[in-house]
Amino acid sequence: MLCLVRVRKLHVAVLATLVSFPVLAADSANSNQSDAKTYEQVATKAIDYLRTKGQSSDGSYNAQTGIGVTAIVATAILHNGGSPDDPAVAKSLKYLSGFIHPDGGINVEGSRHRNYETCLALQCFVAANRDKRYDKVVKDADKFLRGLQWTDQDGTDRSKLNFGGAGYGGTKSRPDLSNTGFLIDALKAAGAGPEDEAVQRALVFVSRCQNLETENNTTPFAAKIGDGGFYYTAAAGGSSMAGTTENGGLRSYGSMSYVGLKSMIFAGVGPDDPRVKAAVEWARKHYGVTENPGMGKAGLYYYYHTFAKALAALGEDEFKDGEGKAHNWRSELLAELARRQRSDGSWINENPRWMEGDSNLVTGYALLTLAYCKPSK
Repeated sequence: MLCLVRVRKLHVAVLATLVSFPVLAADSANSNQSDAKTYEQVATKAIDYLRTKGQSSDGSYNAQTGIGVTAIVATAILHNGGSPDDPAVAKSLKYLSGFIHPDGGINVEGSRHRNYETCLALQCFVAANRDKRYDKVVKDADKFLRGLQWTDQDGTDRSKLNFGGAGYGGTKSRPDLSNTGFLIDALKAAGAGPEDEAVQRALVFVSRCQNLETENNTTPFAAKIGDGGFYYTAAAGGSSMAGTTENGGLRSYGSMSYVGLKSMIFAGVGPDDPRVKAAVEWARKHYGVTENPGMGKAGLYYYYHTFAKALAALGEDEFKDGEGKAHNWRSELLAELARRQRSDGSWINENPRWMEGDSNLVTGYALLTLAYCKPSK
């Protein structure tokens, strides 16, 4: 009788095990289906807002700030299923085309943000270039951007902390990690691979903005914190938007750390390289979707975009935090964006720093982020 009872118990246990797998698969499918529904609802409301309330009659968004916001919004719509022939997108593309210069730059006349504006516009034209109509625009803009980078070709020695970087785009403006990240993104969009000379020069600058002392980073700041995160710039005396430590270290913060991580990946730095390993470890320790680590709510939506872009480039669908807990980062980020979306479909940051009090810019950032959160079918 005891043997029979044991056999029956074993039989029940085996059945329970066999049944559990389909249940888990069903849970995963249901979760994916729920995320897909959320994505469609959130993205549709956002695009409707931009089309009906955000866009001016000339196709621009916040023209008084330059062309950057227009490029961001149009690119975001294109990355979320929009067509270049969609009336709102077509109007924005026509508007942006009016700022193309003979030298390849795409910027407001006399702009002090030529690198920033051209990088964003180039990516927009690449996203819209489905019938090759913008081939020349992209090629010329790519050449123009290369001319703004600090290189040995203009007398900047590799030992100088400006080397490889790009700034906003005034006459050889101070380079920073944010604008250098935009440069790498634009070069990649135009077809540059990791081996490209401009990308490799940019990697020199990116590596020097990391709180990690290596053969690639012997700046005065490299070992003062050593946490593997990134700060704004090592050039011109160094600067971090998150402030400094008592020993003069430049504090790492979220948005720049993810810019640094994805830039290194785009430049071909592998997962076993000390720079990437340290950056990933920093990201694990500071994982979160409710604030920009080290900055609170400041720059939150720019952070969301860099966070999503870097983790997508890293190729980890589940990302473990510093305590070893696995996160479906796409699902968590999607839920947070859905929670923060306003009833009219827009987003706005309660902290207006870096123009994030503007609903067009912030909604553009949110849509760019959503493109990385879209559940696979």
